[in-house]
Amino acid sequence: MDDLKNYKLGGKDRLSAKRVVRGVNFVCIAPEAKSVALIGDFNQWYPNANPLERHTDGSWRLTLEINHGHHQYLFLVDGVPVLDPKAQGITRNAKGERVSMLAVS
Repeated sequence: MDDLKNYKLGGKDRLSAKRVVRGVNFVCIAPEAKSVALIGDFNQWYPNANPLERHTDGSWRLTLEINHGHHQYLFLVDGVPVLDPKAQGITRNAKGERVSMLAVS
């Protein structure tokens, strides 16, 4: 939990050479979902760190400031990991699982 607190308060990672951050918009189309969250290396894959907000058109949205660099992420749709069909690319994580890729510059 301290890692999440550090993340949200701009802890030690915000002081690194990768301090440059950009606002990134995430959109997940899941009209039947009860919950959608964003997990990735930028939030230590913590499932409760970044819930998306439901919109009336069936989309779920979140704008998040993310550090410069390449990042891996997934949507959690009702607890099930889902690739982002609009991702900049698909890669594999350390476990060999497919994940979405994002480059922030």
